Amino acid sequence: MPNYDWPSQQNTTLLGKRYDRLDGPWKVRGTAEYAYDRNLDGMLVARMVTCPHAHAKITAIDIEPAKRVQGFRGAEVINPVGTELQWTGQEVLAVAADTEEAARDCANAVRVTYEVLEHLSGEEDVKKAGQKNRVQPASDDTKGDPEAGFKSADVVHEGYYGVATITHCCLEPHGQVVDWKGDEITVYASTQAVSRIGADLATNLAADERFKDVKANQIRVITPVMGGGFGSKFNIDTWGVACAKLSKVTGRPVKLMLDRDEELMLAGARPSDFGNLKIGAKSDGTIVAFESESWSTGGVSGRGAPPLPYIFTEIPNQRVRHLNVSTNTGPSRAWRAPNHPQAAAMTMTALTDLAQKLKMDPVELFKKNLNLTSRGDVYARQLDKAAEMIGWKQKYHAPGDGKGKIRKGVGASIHTWAGRPHDSTCRVDIGPDGSVSANLASQDLGVGCRTVIAAVLAETVGLPLDVVQVNIGDSNLPPSGASGGSTTVGGVSASTRRAAVNALEKLKEVVAPELGVAADDLEAKGGRLVSKSDSSKSIGWDEACRKLGVKTIAEMGQQPDRNGGKLNDSGVGGAQMAEVSVDLETGIVKVESMAAVQDIGYVIALKQSESQVFGALIQGVAWALYEERVYDEITGAMLNADMEFYKLSGIGDIGNLMVHIDQGIYDDRGVIGLGEPPAISPGAAISNAVHNALGVRVPVLPMTPDKVLEAIEKGGVA
Repeated sequence: MPNYDWPSQQNTTLLGKRYDRLDGPWKVRGTAEYAYDRNLDGMLVARMVTCPHAHAKITAIDIEPAKRVQGFRGAEVINPVGTELQWTGQEVLAVAADTEEAARDCANAVRVTYEVLEHLSGEEDVKKAGQKNRVQPASDDTKGDPEAGFKSADVVHEGYYGVATITHCCLEPHGQVVDWKGDEITVYASTQAVSRIGADLATNLAADERFKDVKANQIRVITPVMGGGFGSKFNIDTWGVACAKLSKVTGRPVKLMLDRDEELMLAGARPSDFGNLKIGAKSDGTIVAFESESWSTGGVSGRGAPPLPYIFTEIPNQRVRHLNVSTNTGPSRAWRAPNHPQAAAMTMTALTDLAQKLKMDPVELFKKNLNLTSRGDVYARQLDKAAEMIGWKQKYHAPGDGKGKIRKGVGASIHTWAGRPHDSTCRVDIGPDGSVSANLASQDLGVGCRTVIAAVLAETVGLPLDVVQVNIGDSNLPPSGASGGSTTVGGVSASTRRAAVNALEKLKEVVAPELGVAADDLEAKGGRLVSKSDSSKSIGWDEACRKLGVKTIAEMGQQPDRNGGKLNDSGVGGAQMAEVSVDLETGIVKVESMAAVQDIGYVIALKQSESQVFGALIQGVAWALYEERVYDEITGAMLNADMEFYKLSGIGDIGNLMVHIDQGIYDDRGVIGLGEPPAISPGAAISNAVHNALGVRVPVLPMTPDKVLEAIEKGGVA
């Protein structure tokens, strides 16, 4: 049986090393073709009509005025008369016209009549939500004896903590171009699920009597590059279905991409979480009891409870209760490591406040209780490394122990994630001209997936990275899973490795008789096939491929494959620390530096792995200090559905970022995904650093200047 195992990185030329990503030059030059860049011959542009009310029933729709606008070509109702709409910006219909300007004029001409209903847009006041019957229990779990646990504690801390709703705010908005010609439908989509979108679209079209005969195999999805999804781009969405219908009824390609306000109002958001936490500990820091009552909103529907207590799951006595609050706000969607950032921002802050009561260094409190975690040895190692990187021992001080109007502090957090691989199928082709390619219907969200596949292929066949080809982003290729849950790298690396080994074995079988050696005596390295027993017997790659004559080798590889070795795993840990400065007069928090230590199993591309962590830290600075979806409670309108008032971190806000990929933990593991884990801890670490600087807690993220000044005044910081 072929050996599929990952090679030792002591002997690799690419795997585990630093090298540039393949798509960088395309993006720098502007030649990368995103969905928005598709401008097909005869293409129409579509715009949506959306609801101006937070809660309303549609009583009438009049499209006739739009038909009189020059350039009008078609309209498709998304939510018909009688539908109860649940948030400002919810879709009503889409109109297509010759130009974007005409489409906007058509949308403005449509007349929709509503019966306005009572709404609730505030998310933090659970009592007010309860009075409006908007609260539903989600979970209520007890372990051990919480009452006895708290009675046995020497110190008990109680505190209120929260994390506001943020949007995904993808750089490339949601949307697609659909070209429906005859029985063939081509969708140029911004999606995290190239292999899945076709079936999703077919199912939605079949619900309409006009399109009931459409099958998934008629639909081709093309996504060579896309500009971020963060968990929000798995489905075709209502606007995608409407876009396809408009293409069919008009007989023309149609582009429908969301505007920025639509992107922020209806394309998904990370749910909020608020809660009261209570923790009891012995005087030496041993945690003996935990209690929480938390609540969150994902708009009109629940989104699941945060995993409290986070990381320290084996606290012997605990009671955890969670509530879902229904609000008339935009819907929630998975956001990097669903529920984990909120859980970290609540648990790690509460533990840090407990450490203050115990007069302990919070890192020492964490380490004291690592027996309550699933992998304490990993966290101890990572905390020590992060402390070394940021200079924790030199910079940590008793909370609030500082002078002057600028106060500095440091904070820490730890996190976990699974990162199991998804199903994936890859075909590797080796041609008589020496060409070698990996072919699979995966997608690259902008994180370097294409480069990872190329590195696995190149390492396996012993060629340079720039020689191999990678074909992805096309549903006509062998299917591969959606990119979510940090599953992609594990899936595509395993299927590519197996396919590449299988293809190489076929080439060895052709070449071995020519060299007078056994096929299993050959190895590929340095652009040649070389005998392991007699290095004088070798052949160059191109010459070896010419031995194929007119044939092309095409071999498949799959994940999972029970007979294909252990190439991936799940379960990682990480530690992060932040240093901040806080201006007591303005309430402005500035991140001075952040250190991140992350375990990811077998490393494919070290530079891209580090880049993923850097990106997570940058996002973390944004949601810790700036990002928040703000609604007017009276009108129910989103007040910051634009890039002027929906704040993100800029280059001057992120400070000095330091990343260490923690290699060599459990060397028998394979590849584990990285998309989620480093995005979990930034908010908690930054919040704890602000607490260290001030000596008082800013309880709710983001820590905007008004909240910081309120905490300073309430805490009596001088």
